[in-house]
Amino acid sequence: MAKPMTKTQLVAALAEDLGSDKKAAAAALDAVTNLITREVSAGGAVTLPGVGKIYCRERPERMVRNPATGEQIKKDADKVVKMTIAKALKDSVNG
Repeated sequence: MAKPMTKTQLVAALAEDLGSDKKAAAAALDAVTNLITREVSAGGAVTLPGVGKIYCRERPERMVRNPATGEQIKKDADKVVKMTIAKALKDSVNG
């Protein structure tokens, strides 16, 4: 598997696709990232057309096992960020 694209590489590719400078592309990427973070942390969801849906899900209190000792411990309820991948992206990867 190839290495993931870094933020610097993403900003450079975005600037090239938009035909703008890297500073404007970095500002646009930061704005989108901040918007997604704000919306998901508030309990909402964000759909990126053709990519997927990012949302927050609550997990109930549960019993987990410490792998080192085998001891069962109770883990409090918490929240996790999930992403559902869009069918268009899955289809493009699978040909």
